[in-house]
Amino acid sequence: MELSQRATILTPSLTLSIDSKAKAMKAEGLDVCGFGAGEPDMDTPEHIKAAAQAALEMGFTKYTPSAGTPELRQALSDKFKADNGLDYKPSQIIVSNGAKHSCYNAILATCQPGDEVIIPAPYWLSYPEMVRLAGAEPVIVQTTEASGWKMTAEQMQDAMTPRTKLVIINSPGNPTGAVYTREELAAIVEVCADEEILILSDEIYEKLTYEGVPHVSTASLPGAADITITINGFSKAYSMTGWRLGYLGAPEAIAKAIDAIQSHSTSNPCSFAQKGALAALKGDQQPVTDMRDEFEMRRNYMVNRLASMARVSVVKPEGAFYVLVNIGKLGLSSSNFADRLLSKHQVAVVPGIAFGNDATVRLSYATSLDVIKKGLDRFEEFCKTL
Repeated sequence: MELSQRATILTPSLTLSIDSKAKAMKAEGLDVCGFGAGEPDMDTPEHIKAAAQAALEMGFTKYTPSAGTPELRQALSDKFKADNGLDYKPSQIIVSNGAKHSCYNAILATCQPGDEVIIPAPYWLSYPEMVRLAGAEPVIVQTTEASGWKMTAEQMQDAMTPRTKLVIINSPGNPTGAVYTREELAAIVEVCADEEILILSDEIYEKLTYEGVPHVSTASLPGAADITITINGFSKAYSMTGWRLGYLGAPEAIAKAIDAIQSHSTSNPCSFAQKGALAALKGDQQPVTDMRDEFEMRRNYMVNRLASMARVSVVKPEGAFYVLVNIGKLGLSSSNFADRLLSKHQVAVVPGIAFGNDATVRLSYATSLDVIKKGLDRFEEFCKTL
C-alpha cells in the first residue's frame, strides 16, 4: 500500500522516542529523572474541574458551534482586550482542540504549495512539519546564544523571498524560554507590514514570564492587527494539557476560513471542556500566579547549577519552563548525548536536533525540585566523562 507524500515527509518525533524509552526504563524499576516534560506537573485547579463536572451532570455533552460556544468566544474577546490590548470580536475567535490545532488550522488556511514560511530556530518541533503538511516550505533562520535565541528583523529580511507568505514567532518560546521585547517585535512587524507577510504569533506561554519581564502580543503593535494570527490556549497557564483546548484571534476573513476548515475536520472542541475553560478565564487566577512562582524558583536553581558546570552554557530563560543547554564543546551530537545520558545515567533530556539546533539539549523544569537536583547531579557527572 502506497502512502501519501504528505505522510512520508514527516519526521518522527524525537521527544516521543526519548519519552517512550524513559517510560520503559521506569517500568523496569529504574530511577529515571525526566527533564522532557512539555506540560506543568501541577494539577488543573479545582474550580476548573468542578465547572466541567457540573457541565457533565447537567448534560452539556452535545455538539456546540464548530468555532466554540458563544459565551466562551465572548469571554476570550474580553480576555484579549484586558490582557493583550487586542480588539478581536467573538466572530474573529476560533476555539480549537489545543493550541497546536489552532496553529495547524492557521497554517492550512493561509499557506499553499509554493509558499515559504520563515521559522526561527531553535523552534518548536511541530512548526516545520505543519508547514510541510500544508504543502509549503519552511525556511529556517538560525539564532544564537548571543542574540538570546531570538531572530532579528535583519535576519528575517535576509531570509525573505517573493514567495514568503508567513513568519512564525513564539514568545515566550519553546525550547529556549526567549521573550521578544516590544522593540524587537515592532521591527519584525514593520518588515512584514511593508511586504504584506502574515505573522503567526504563538503566545501559549504568555502567563509564564519571570522577574517582571512583560509579555507583548504581536497584534497589539502598530500595523500588526491586520496581518497577525494570535495563538493561545489553556494548556500551560491552567495546567490543562489533556483537555485539548486552544484558541486564536485573526482577521475576519482568516477566522472565517479557519472555521470552515475546522467544521470539516474536527467539528467543535469538547463541549464540557469549554465550560472548564470559561471557569479558567473568569475564576480565581491565584493558581496561575502560584505556578509561575514555583517555576521561577526551579528555573533559578537549574540555571545556576548549569552555569556552574564546565564546557556547557545557558541563556537564562525569561519565560516558559525550559532551559536550552549548549553542549557544543562536549563533542557529541545532541541525539548521541541524550541517548547516552539516558542509558548510562537515567536522565531524560530532549536532543536539540528536534528543534533545529544539534549543539543543544532541552531540559524542562516542569518537575519537582528534588528531581531537578538529582538529575542535574547526574547530568554534571556525565558531562565530566566526555
